[in-house]
Amino acid sequence: MVSALSHNHGRRAVGAILASCLLTAGCASSAALDAEGGGKFSVVATTPILADLAGNVAGHDAEVKSLIPSGKDPHTFEPTLRTVRDVANADLTLSNGYLLEPQSLIDTLHESTDAPLMEVADAASTRGATLVPLVEDVSLDAIWLGLRISGAAQHSSGVDFRMVSADGPGDVAAYVVSTFGTPEVLFNTADGVDSKEDSITLPANAHTHVSWGFSQPGIYRLGFQADDAEVQHLTVAVGVNPPNGMQAIDSGHLDIEGNLAQHRIDLRDQDKRFDPATTAVSIPSSVLQPIPPDPAYRFLGAPGSDTYLLPQAVLGKHIHGEVDPHLWHNVDNAIAYVDVIAEEMAQADPSHGAAYRQRAEAYIKRLRDTDTYVDRAISSIPTENRHLVTTHHGYAYLEQGYDISVAGFVTPNPAIEPSPRDVITLRRTLENLHLPAVFVEPVQQESTDTLKQAAAEQGVELCPIYGDTFDDAVGSYIDLMKFNADSFQRCLNPISTDGDKNA
Repeated sequence: MVSALSHNHGRRAVGAILASCLLTAGCASSAALDAEGGGKFSVVATTPILADLAGNVAGHDAEVKSLIPSGKDPHTFEPTLRTVRDVANADLTLSNGYLLEPQSLIDTLHESTDAPLMEVADAASTRGATLVPLVEDVSLDAIWLGLRISGAAQHSSGVDFRMVSADGPGDVAAYVVSTFGTPEVLFNTADGVDSKEDSITLPANAHTHVSWGFSQPGIYRLGFQADDAEVQHLTVAVGVNPPNGMQAIDSGHLDIEGNLAQHRIDLRDQDKRFDPATTAVSIPSSVLQPIPPDPAYRFLGAPGSDTYLLPQAVLGKHIHGEVDPHLWHNVDNAIAYVDVIAEEMAQADPSHGAAYRQRAEAYIKRLRDTDTYVDRAISSIPTENRHLVTTHHGYAYLEQGYDISVAGFVTPNPAIEPSPRDVITLRRTLENLHLPAVFVEPVQQESTDTLKQAAAEQGVELCPIYGDTFDDAVGSYIDLMKFNADSFQRCLNPISTDGDKNA
């Protein structure tokens, strides 16, 4: 799940694109085209996978277009003028949801059309799809302190999270570190507190990992506000004991949560919530370290001087929601997607509703055959080899549906560089499991070198896998699932044959 974080620039950029579009003849509505007798029912989908599923339902009665081209990472795609035109001309828009797509694209969808917009993954959960929650690694030496939004409207274009006050013995800074190691400052009290400058925009119901720097030990009182929620003060004890009578939290994954449903700021660790009025975040003296010499870190103080640094647990902007969005890696979930898409198309274009539903039924039969194909291929692999090691953690639904475990990955997120701990863990996984192969996505080259090196050290094969998109070799959802199944069978069970695969 990749950076949807912004400093209030994303919505203005979308507005500028939309304004430019509206000045051109290219944004004529589909209704106008139909009135001129020139257009079919038009559907746009954010990803090639969604567009393929919808295309099998549409047949010759509707036109379906993918906003994100094949071969592009859907997590990082940025909308263009063409994107705005396509959305404005559409009669129905389909997105995956659960923060698969970047916030800038979601803003474009909401701001460019009044046509129906369906988040398919969420709706699929009411039609039999089984969701996999995202669970964080909480095995940290010190507390992992992030920011979270909850209770926001599902289609919100973003929530402003602000630091409004700071009192303590030193300066406080919060920042994220980009893929290339460059810090991006979110809050910084060294030049005072300004609720406009010390503010970020987070997607609805998401959270982000944040690094924190405290220049001096002592007790800090930090005031935060999310949109129009009440201001809440958070107590942070840096290198000292928390105030008497306050509950101390010194480990785990704790988020400062903007709870919009309750109009307040909470502290949240997984499913547990803590009252900031009676809880203190405790940061040990062991986090004291010198400020990096890189000039980009001057906001923390003079290079080489000491600061209490609470780093984010991963490198790179890493924003995600509560649910893994890659549902389609279990064919059962893709079937639920098709049910949702067919019903939405039938409702929006009732004159062809019966045809959409009939084509969906026929396509679902093909998907059930595909499910059997994948299951047979994976079941033929010896149990001790039925482990998936790949570049990033995007295959939980394969594990859900087909008894293949996600044993390791280079990095939790395709847009971030692996940390030293990630690399060590990967190597230990390969050493311990003695797997014959690891898997690489054609479009995920950033983490490939690390995996190639680890695979070469262990003498294991590097094999292909497809995750979020298509290319010239794999051009449909069914092709994707069968290709992956064949790749697993060939690479994890090298002595296998194709004789049993007749689906």
